[in-house]
Amino acid sequence: MIRCTPYMAKKNTKETECNPYDLQNITRLILKIFQDIPRPLNYKQVAKQLGHHGLEPGRDVVIQCLLKLEASEEIMLIDHFKYRLRPKRTYLEGYIELTQKGSGYVTVEGLEKDIFISPIKTANALNGDKVKIMLYDSGRDRQDAEVVDVLERVKTDYAGIIEITPRFAFLKPDNNKMPVDIFIPLNHLNNAQQGEKVVAQIIEWKKGEKNPTGKIIHVLGMPGENDTEMHAILSEYGLPLSFPKLVEAEADTIPETIPEEEIARRRDFRGTTTFTIDPEDAKDFDDALSIKKLKNGLYEIGVHIADVTHYLPEGSVMDKEAFERATSIYLVDRVIPMLPEKLSNHVCSLRPNEDKLCFSAVFHMNEDGKISDEWFGRTVIHSIKRFTYEEAQSVIETQEGPLKEEILLMDSIAKTLRAERFKKGAISFEKTEVKFRLDERGNPLSVYTKENKDSNKLIEEFMLLANRKVAEFASKKAGIKRTFVYRVHDVPVADKLLAFTEFAGKFGYRVNTGNEKEIASSLNKLMKDVRGKKEQNVLEQLAIRTMAKAIYTTDNIGHYGLAFEYYSHFTSPIRRYPDVMVHRILQHYLDGKGSVNAKNFELKCKHATDMEIKASHAERDSIKFKQVQFLQSRVGQIFDGIVSGVTEWGMFVEISENKCEGMIRLRDMRDDYYLFDERNFCISGKRKRKKFQLGDSVKVKIIRADLLKRQVDMELV
Repeated sequence: MIRCTPYMAKKNTKETECNPYDLQNITRLILKIFQDIPRPLNYKQVAKQLGHHGLEPGRDVVIQCLLKLEASEEIMLIDHFKYRLRPKRTYLEGYIELTQKGSGYVTVEGLEKDIFISPIKTANALNGDKVKIMLYDSGRDRQDAEVVDVLERVKTDYAGIIEITPRFAFLKPDNNKMPVDIFIPLNHLNNAQQGEKVVAQIIEWKKGEKNPTGKIIHVLGMPGENDTEMHAILSEYGLPLSFPKLVEAEADTIPETIPEEEIARRRDFRGTTTFTIDPEDAKDFDDALSIKKLKNGLYEIGVHIADVTHYLPEGSVMDKEAFERATSIYLVDRVIPMLPEKLSNHVCSLRPNEDKLCFSAVFHMNEDGKISDEWFGRTVIHSIKRFTYEEAQSVIETQEGPLKEEILLMDSIAKTLRAERFKKGAISFEKTEVKFRLDERGNPLSVYTKENKDSNKLIEEFMLLANRKVAEFASKKAGIKRTFVYRVHDVPVADKLLAFTEFAGKFGYRVNTGNEKEIASSLNKLMKDVRGKKEQNVLEQLAIRTMAKAIYTTDNIGHYGLAFEYYSHFTSPIRRYPDVMVHRILQHYLDGKGSVNAKNFELKCKHATDMEIKASHAERDSIKFKQVQFLQSRVGQIFDGIVSGVTEWGMFVEISENKCEGMIRLRDMRDDYYLFDERNFCISGKRKRKKFQLGDSVKVKIIRADLLKRQVDMELV
């Protein structure tokens, strides 16, 4: 047995020290004791445990060993002079998404599950930020995590209402995922007035401070006004309000006439019957179709796309701005274009009765859509007719009207191509699209839903054909793999598909999950069976949520939803920057040059995907604003509706006649105490067992329509 005399012995007593070898062993043994015993221990408890191991070191030896372990960060001192094992720490980086309650979920590349962060441990992180987090053992048989650093502030600009006091001001953000107000010094107000809607930019947020400090960069106007709110939506997502003057100036230098030498370099389709089909209010015509009967009984069908890259030199001021925007944004009452109006509505737009430069995909095919030859290259066209979708639909339905033979033949081929797609496993999602009729000031007069008819599907099928064939051509040549920009769509998310299958079963629908083709087939059957039924929109929305999101990438995994092995975006370069990239790469390969740099284009693809998501959210918010505005004058009215969503706070109801949505809050349902059942997509009463689930028919009264919060509150009738 080893005995060690305490260093702090009685006076005049010679101290006996343990030799270094003994002290090292005691330190190791103490560390093992802490590893075996999860609770905190003081030096007396540690000494007692050492006694169980046949050691009786003095108090000071134990304290010396404890201090050594603390210095090496093996253990840590906590309250009442007790020590515990220092939690093992792991540091990870990822992107944080905050909830309305202030907690966060961090997505880390390579991890299947997001990491939960409690509200008090998010530090200065804001929604979307790239953060560094620390994982550690909490001592309660689980891991905890906290944000230790904000690596990249993804968003610094926030729209909201300014509140001004005699000594300072602060911005109350519109964004419900922004957990704090922004402090604004009075010298950073930029002439903003009390109660105005403004945009503030965060300029500093020191550690330990409750609020970030910011400055006002835009004054938008008074809350509730149409232009103010539309600009606020754009600002919230960091989307542009206007073009920089340099961009407009560069656009103004573009000539509107086409030089003869440029026409001579191109394949000339001006003598071929060519037309466009677009929405009634469209001004930017990306695409045109041409058709010519050949002597061998085949048809030459051209898909002609505006040659934006001819007018958009790579690296120019306009090109850099177009890349940053990445997409046009379609709010309810306006379009925020990717390109200046000179390009989007004039020189690039395929307007009728004008010569226009195009990048084309030309096919020789029979009446059944079987392709015998294809050609890709730059062309010049002359459209002789601009159809609206309604005008083309009238020709299809009545079999009368301008270019009826051409329209009817191409409609027939499109239907054959469509049937072939579904046969190969494509999925038919026809999402309901809400539209508004507005007065001259942007106020909604009525709400209606847009229906895709044969004329829409005619254009869709030929655009899909061009996108697919361009991707095939650019990707494969004599067995050589070449970098390209794809639009890909992964297989359904397994756990979401299972949850949807169970829920659809409650309505009597069956989804076969045997393999990818069977999933597609049964989803198509379900979409067909629910058409016109009360649960249609709910099941369609849930089915879409089971799908992975389509993205841009250089890594081709195919497009599951369309059942295409190769697919890209080639047909809308006026409004999508990935199509511009595709045109440039395609011409690069047509010129016989080698593969482009994959890493460079992958970064551009990620940016395009991110901007597409932002634009989609902005478009959705503008629709929500107009729906609330529309229902403001209908407070107190009663409507039939369908339960369209359930959460822990209440249930969403979609009004059947106008597709506007509002919420019935659980706290306002007084007849029982209702609980949210996440697994079964329903809420149920605790006492009476009354249940409300997705798809249920209800009758509701509008009790409040809050424009500033973009919320509609309802109550059950």
